[in-house]
Amino acid sequence: MPPLTEERTAAITKAVNDNFDAQLKYTQKLVQFGGQRGEEASVQDFVFQQYADRGFDPVKFAMVEDELKQHIGAGRFSATHSKAPVVVGVHKPKGQAKGKSLILNGHIDVVPLGPVDMWTHDPYSGRIEGDRLYGRGAGDMRAGCAANVFALDALKKCGLQPASEVILQSVVEEESTGNGTLMAHLKGYRADAALIPEPMQGQLVRANVGVLWFQIEVRGKPVHVRAMSTGTNAIDSAWRVVGKLRELEEEWNQRHVSARFFEEEKHPLNLNVAIVNAGDWASSVPAWCRIDCRIAIVPGVTAKDAAAEIEKCVFDYAKSDAYLSQNMPTITWNGFFSEGYVLEPGSDAESVLRKAHKTATGEELTTQTSTAYIDARVHSLYDKVPAMVYGPVAGDIHGFDEWVSIESVRSVTVAMALFIAEWCGVEEV
Repeated sequence: MPPLTEERTAAITKAVNDNFDAQLKYTQKLVQFGGQRGEEASVQDFVFQQYADRGFDPVKFAMVEDELKQHIGAGRFSATHSKAPVVVGVHKPKGQAKGKSLILNGHIDVVPLGPVDMWTHDPYSGRIEGDRLYGRGAGDMRAGCAANVFALDALKKCGLQPASEVILQSVVEEESTGNGTLMAHLKGYRADAALIPEPMQGQLVRANVGVLWFQIEVRGKPVHVRAMSTGTNAIDSAWRVVGKLRELEEEWNQRHVSARFFEEEKHPLNLNVAIVNAGDWASSVPAWCRIDCRIAIVPGVTAKDAAAEIEKCVFDYAKSDAYLSQNMPTITWNGFFSEGYVLEPGSDAESVLRKAHKTATGEELTTQTSTAYIDARVHSLYDKVPAMVYGPVAGDIHGFDEWVSIESVRSVTVAMALFIAEWCGVEEV
């Protein structure tokens, strides 16, 4: 397809701006739905209807454990795995495609709130103050989900539509397993490139870590605290196991200090001891302790090999301990089991996005290395296409008073609409 003319570029930009109040209200509504893990059905029903109203012929489908577990990249199921559906809508061109196809992916799931009294306002308020739209998921990433829809709306407002297939994906489980996007992959949805508007401060992600979730349970010997020296405190034992994992964490960071695109990251592979449950009674030496952990790996390291190192670390220590050697800890893989990826420089898709970003913002597109999980790994590793993660400025994601910059959302939506128009080509509606 030929490059966009100045006239068409101006028309698309104007269409985003003219429709931006509606986009903000749509984003607020998405935030106001709330919906913790497993509670996303209502917001997905809303998204389904929005896709249907726009003629995208949406479908819903479940994440099927038996199918997913056959795939090397599947996250591990647990009792808390969401049963909410994945929603996919598809725009079809009028005839034979004249450009290249595209996946617009976004995750609708959000992380827990923490103590609500530590939020300034209702976590699901979607309130606007100055340049910020607040609420859990405002940045990560319901503003991006809205941008996927409204970038296409901007073209339609100009009397245009993509001249190639565009697949919209609204997924869950991005924050815990990655199984939503992987299930869409297993359903056969493919395109020449993928674009995911995660909150990346207006930058493009060049490389991304893989992530593993696991749970360790340690058993102790309960006795009354008056005779605690005759028992074994499971919390103390578990914390010594964590100490060994901290040593492994440091060893991994030293080993991978020169990993490609991670050279400037001081400590990219973080072990997070995230949840601790233990004991039954304040006056009894605790008989059990269960900890949930998350750790990252650099691209090129397989989740299987990383998991084997973690298991060896834990079990080697347990064998050296008089009590644990007779009462071995258990390890359960209960979420992410994913590998990292690199977006190789120089793709046509990146060139088109760079041009669109420069037009929308007046600035050159810069890149970053991400030390968090992103669903782009599915498109990059398994679809073998450029998977571009590029989205608005946001703050306090996963924290209190999460927010997204309104003007940043506007400029990102303009860039996305321009990218779609040039990458997919356009035709009259």
